[in-house]
Amino acid sequence: MEQNLSLEQLRVIGALLEKETTTPDQYPLSLNALTLACNQKSNREPVMALSEAEVQDVLQQLQNLRLVTEAPMSGRVVRYQHRFCNTPFGGLQLSEQQRAIICLLFLRGPQTPGELRTRSQRLANFASVQQVEQSLNELANHATGALVVKLEREPGKRESRYAHLFSAEQPLTVASEVPVSPVTEADLQAQIDQLRAELVALTQRVQDLES
Repeated sequence: MEQNLSLEQLRVIGALLEKETTTPDQYPLSLNALTLACNQKSNREPVMALSEAEVQDVLQQLQNLRLVTEAPMSGRVVRYQHRFCNTPFGGLQLSEQQRAIICLLFLRGPQTPGELRTRSQRLANFASVQQVEQSLNELANHATGALVVKLEREPGKRESRYAHLFSAEQPLTVASEVPVSPVTEADLQAQIDQLRAELVALTQRVQDLES
């Protein structure tokens, strides 16, 4: 799915997705409530300090992209709701589990399946890490195009992280699917012989320069 959203746009959409599920009685959100949700210190990475004016600008951008709209009949206080997924207006349809994963990736950036399961308790139910991995695979092979990607495993980590594909602002090092050929003793010896030959040649060049 072709989207290149800014970190601020992702934060606004993620906050709307989260609050729609966790505090449905307060959703759609007013500008003040949405600003507080964007600037939460818990379950946010990085922590932001957006002003209401900045959030208002982001909302206007998202309205132009048809990803956010003003809620009808919201009274004197204007309230906002997303049109990102699972709405009559948008084409992106996600399961509850898939939606929870995308929401968490928008709010906290790349995460492992284990982290996603732990942090998704208020958004969706995953019986196991394997269920998280299944939903990630479904998102990676979504009918509208890949929505997430598996990243290279970090040194010392047991699990690889996954990242969403809705922004170009996050640096991604995608995990390689190319199998690594085993190195034989003969290969190692050939590399050693090559290094020795290069060392001899370099030594000779140094001697020539000194003379």
